[in-house]
Amino acid sequence: MWVEDWTPRAACKSASPDQLFVRGAEQNKAKQVCQGCPVRTECLAEALDNQIEWGVWGGMTERERRALLRRRPNASWRQVLETARTQSPGEQAPAAAPVRAVRSA
Repeated sequence: MWVEDWTPRAACKSASPDQLFVRGAEQNKAKQVCQGCPVRTECLAEALDNQIEWGVWGGMTERERRALLRRRPNASWRQVLETARTQSPGEQAPAAAPVRAVRSA
Protein backbone atom coordinates (compact mmCIF):
# COMPACT_ATOMS: atom_id res chain seq x y z
CA MET A 1 0.00 0.00 0.00
CA TRP A 2 1.38 3.36 -1.03
CA VAL A 3 1.51 6.00 1.71
CA GLU A 4 0.54 9.43 0.36
CA ASP A 5 1.45 11.42 3.47
CA TRP A 6 4.69 9.59 4.17
CA THR A 7 6.77 12.24 5.97
CA PRO A 8 5.27 11.75 9.46
CA ARG A 9 6.23 8.05 9.26
CA ALA A 10 9.79 8.62 8.03
CA ALA A 11 12.68 7.27 10.09
CA CYS A 12 14.43 10.61 9.65
CA LYS A 13 11.54 12.78 10.89
CA SER A 14 13.39 13.64 14.10
CA ALA A 15 16.84 13.80 12.52
CA SER A 16 18.56 17.08 11.86
CA PRO A 17 18.58 18.01 8.16
CA ASP A 18 22.33 18.43 8.54
CA GLN A 19 22.53 14.63 8.94
CA LEU A 20 20.96 13.97 5.54
CA PHE A 21 22.50 16.73 3.45
CA VAL A 22 26.16 15.77 3.68
CA ARG A 23 28.97 14.99 1.27
CA GLY A 24 31.52 12.24 0.80
CA ALA A 25 31.84 9.40 3.30
CA GLU A 26 29.27 11.05 5.57
CA GLN A 27 26.62 10.01 3.04
CA ASN A 28 27.06 6.38 4.08
CA LYS A 29 26.12 7.33 7.63
CA ALA A 30 23.13 9.26 6.33
CA LYS A 31 21.99 6.25 4.29
CA GLN A 32 21.94 4.16 7.48
CA VAL A 33 19.11 6.36 8.79
CA CYS A 34 17.02 4.99 5.90
CA GLN A 35 17.59 1.33 6.77
CA GLY A 36 14.30 -0.16 7.88
CA CYS A 37 12.34 3.03 7.22
CA PRO A 38 8.70 2.08 6.56
CA VAL A 39 8.31 4.77 3.88
CA ARG A 40 11.70 4.53 2.20
CA THR A 41 10.18 3.75 -1.19
CA GLU A 42 7.79 6.72 -1.08
CA CYS A 43 10.67 9.00 -0.10
CA LEU A 44 12.80 7.77 -2.99
CA ALA A 45 9.93 8.22 -5.47
CA GLU A 46 9.43 11.78 -4.22
CA ALA A 47 13.09 12.62 -4.80
CA LEU A 48 13.23 11.00 -8.24
CA ASP A 49 9.92 12.38 -9.54
CA ASN A 50 10.82 15.88 -8.38
CA GLN A 51 14.48 15.55 -9.39
CA ILE A 52 15.70 16.63 -5.97
CA GLU A 53 19.41 17.19 -6.40
CA TRP A 54 20.71 17.29 -2.84
CA GLY A 55 20.77 14.99 0.14
CA VAL A 56 20.04 11.38 0.87
CA TRP A 57 16.47 10.39 0.03
CA GLY A 58 15.09 6.87 0.24
CA GLY A 59 18.53 5.51 1.02
CA MET A 60 20.13 6.90 -2.14
CA THR A 61 22.62 9.68 -2.66
CA GLU A 62 22.21 12.36 -5.29
CA ARG A 63 24.78 10.56 -7.49
CA GLU A 64 22.84 7.29 -7.28
CA ARG A 65 19.57 9.06 -8.11
CA ARG A 66 21.13 10.89 -11.07
CA ALA A 67 22.24 7.54 -12.49
CA LEU A 68 18.64 6.25 -12.34
CA LEU A 69 17.29 9.44 -13.89
CA ARG A 70 19.75 9.16 -16.79
CA ARG A 71 18.58 5.61 -17.52
CA ARG A 72 14.86 6.44 -17.34
CA PRO A 73 14.48 10.23 -17.73
CA ASN A 74 10.74 10.17 -18.43
CA ALA A 75 9.73 7.51 -15.92
CA SER A 76 7.09 8.02 -13.30
CA TRP A 77 9.19 6.73 -10.43
CA ARG A 78 6.22 6.41 -8.15
CA GLN A 79 4.65 4.07 -10.70
CA VAL A 80 7.90 2.12 -11.19
CA LEU A 81 8.49 1.71 -7.46
CA GLU A 82 4.86 1.01 -6.63
CA THR A 83 4.75 -1.69 -9.31
CA ALA A 84 7.96 -3.22 -7.97
CA ARG A 85 6.44 -3.28 -4.50
CA THR A 86 3.24 -5.01 -5.64
CA GLN A 87 5.26 -7.68 -7.43
CA SER A 88 6.49 -8.81 -4.01
CA PRO A 89 3.26 -8.75 -1.98
CA GLY A 90 3.47 -8.34 1.76
CA GLU A 91 6.90 -6.74 1.64
CA GLN A 92 8.09 -3.17 1.77
CA ALA A 93 10.20 -3.02 -1.37
CA PRO A 94 13.67 -1.80 -0.44
CA ALA A 95 15.12 0.94 -2.60
CA ALA A 96 17.66 -1.45 -4.11
CA ALA A 97 15.04 -3.89 -5.44
CA PRO A 98 13.44 -1.46 -7.91
CA VAL A 99 16.88 -0.44 -9.12
CA ARG A 100 17.59 -4.01 -10.22
CA ALA A 101 14.20 -4.20 -11.90
CA VAL A 102 14.84 -0.92 -13.69
CA ARG A 103 18.19 -2.14 -15.02
CA SER A 104 16.64 -5.23 -16.54
CA ALA A 105 13.78 -3.29 -18.12
